[in-house]
Amino acid sequence: MSNNIKQRRIILDLAVTLDGFIEGKNGEVDWCIMDPDMGFTNFLSQIDTILYGRKSYDLWGQYIPKTKASDTEKEIWDLVHSKAKYVFSRTQIETDNQAIFINGNIAEEVNKLKNKPGKDIWLYGGASLITTFINLGLVDEFRLSIHPVILGEGKPMFIDIKRRLNLKMVNTRTFSSGVVQLIYHWNGN
Repeated sequence: MSNNIKQRRIILDLAVTLDGFIEGKNGEVDWCIMDPDMGFTNFLSQIDTILYGRKSYDLWGQYIPKTKASDTEKEIWDLVHSKAKYVFSRTQIETDNQAIFINGNIAEEVNKLKNKPGKDIWLYGGASLITTFINLGLVDEFRLSIHPVILGEGKPMFIDIKRRLNLKMVNTRTFSSGVVQLIYHWNGN
């Protein structure tokens, strides 16, 4: 009997400034635009798992929006928190009731996840986890939302990439906010 289960994809979905930063110099992301026409809830409906580095998980993995937050923001965070969460950490080894912690064998563990039945997987980050995934060839899709701001300094989108990746453009979208989303696929070459 043939097994026609489609392998899940790892999708790196990032907001980035025009000058290539994913955070300001003090970790600020106040420049990030979340307007409804970007369809972020549609993206969240395509995934069922989120991958975090420990620092990103500590900051955002259990984030609760303020009471005065918009209904859209509350809906987004409810969707985020409904997903399975995996945290990659060298230091924190226990699994809490919110996430499963992975401490080593990243390629092996991620390939196990990709081969489980389910929807696609969001590589949330942070920067060092993103670098590790790229260097291990684990990212299947790059969804970069370029925001109309130049910070001048901050945390760069990509650091210490060890290999060249030739990507294929599959979609471009421009939003009324000035954000341009670029979607690329990587096929292993």
